[in-house]
Amino acid sequence: MAGEQTKAAIASQPEWLAQVPTDRRFPDGARVLFTGCGTSFHAAMTGGDAVQALELVLAPEREADLLVLVSHEGETEQTLEAARVWAGPKWLVTGKADGPIAELCEEVIVCTPAIEESWCHTASYICAVAAIAALRGEDIAWLPAAVADALAAELPAVGAQERFLVAGAGPNLPTAHEAVLKLREGAWVAAEAYETEQLLHGYFAAIDESVRAFVLEGARAADAVAGLEALGCDVTLVPSRHPVVDIVMFQRLTVGIAEARGRNPDRIRRDDPRWADAAQRSRSR
Repeated sequence: MAGEQTKAAIASQPEWLAQVPTDRRFPDGARVLFTGCGTSFHAAMTGGDAVQALELVLAPEREADLLVLVSHEGETEQTLEAARVWAGPKWLVTGKADGPIAELCEEVIVCTPAIEESWCHTASYICAVAAIAALRGEDIAWLPAAVADALAAELPAVGAQERFLVAGAGPNLPTAHEAVLKLREGAWVAAEAYETEQLLHGYFAAIDESVRAFVLEGARAADAVAGLEALGCDVTLVPSRHPVVDIVMFQRLTVGIAEARGRNPDRIRRDDPRWADAAQRSRSR
């Protein structure tokens, strides 16, 4: 059945999180820079100072002591190029112990028990986020139970909208970007991510009642909700606890929308020759 791999990955998240390693830490006082592509970049953003892999390749001189690369399969092309141009120490957060990026790194943190089968990555994302939190010294022991609760929570209703908006600021900005990526690749809807303050500076002009909106709680969230409601949007203020927990609702919404509209999230539309050809031409995977 369509979407079974994605649904299975989402359901497995408490079990996978319980296996994230917690025995290593970043060096004391080290200035750490994070990088990756796609979902892995959103995980990288949760660590602190982060840069897209391509941007790092274009400008590799950075004020940092350690580069942390995030790549679930350990062979993402631009992330590999970033590893090659970085002159200093490199660590990898990944789903497998070996591969071309791992060969260039002093430390390899394997954060998942397997490589995720669905291309609409969910479990591998939250495990990477949890692994980065553990490397920074955070207690992540509570996350499996919190994610289990999020899997059982009631979901907000979604209508027939094909346009979605997710806004967040500070530690919630990576969640906004990852939520939008899931909605786009898994449910094939037009979704946009905004930093909350940026949303309030002109973007309202292209927003109306056809947009389903979500705003992660935090700075300026109430103002964003008020403005979106004034435009007639169906808008939800999303409580925030931790990036690992907050993304679960959006993962589940993605699967629910895809299922209701006859769309398969497992292969992010690349089981259609048109989208497969586009991916091949752009070498995006």
